[in-house]
Order: sequence, then C-alpha cells, then structure tokens
Amino acid sequence: MGLDPNSKTGPIAYMDVKDIKSSLQAMVKVGAEIVQDVKEVGGGLLIAQVKDVDGNVVGLRQETLNE
Repeated sequence: MGLDPNSKTGPIAYMDVKDIKSSLQAMVKVGAEIVQDVKEVGGGLLIAQVKDVDGNVVGLRQETLNE
C-alpha cells in the first residue's frame, strides 16, 4: 500500500514488477489509463499509476538498485 498525500483516491495498492515500462504498456493495451507515468521516487525505486477500466487506481513499482 502506498499513500500519496496529493491523491484524491485514497490508499493505492502497488504491485512489484520486474519491468515497469513494459508492465505499464501492457496495462494500457488492455484499456487502462495512465494516471502517473514512470518516475523515480528516490533510492532507485520507480513507480507508476494506472486507472483500470473499472476506475480503480493501481500502482506499479520496480526496484532498480540491484540491477
């Protein structure tokens, strides 16, 4: 779970992925809308957020420190 203090959707569940860019594009391909494109939030952590076809906001995260 993550909490974005600027979010109007409340807590967002984040899924760990190996390749955030390809995961994001796969979700868009099946109808999701990008809410927050991939960005680094510090410490080698990348995040992104999408809204699925039902309106749920879901987060993706990828740790890049050990790559």
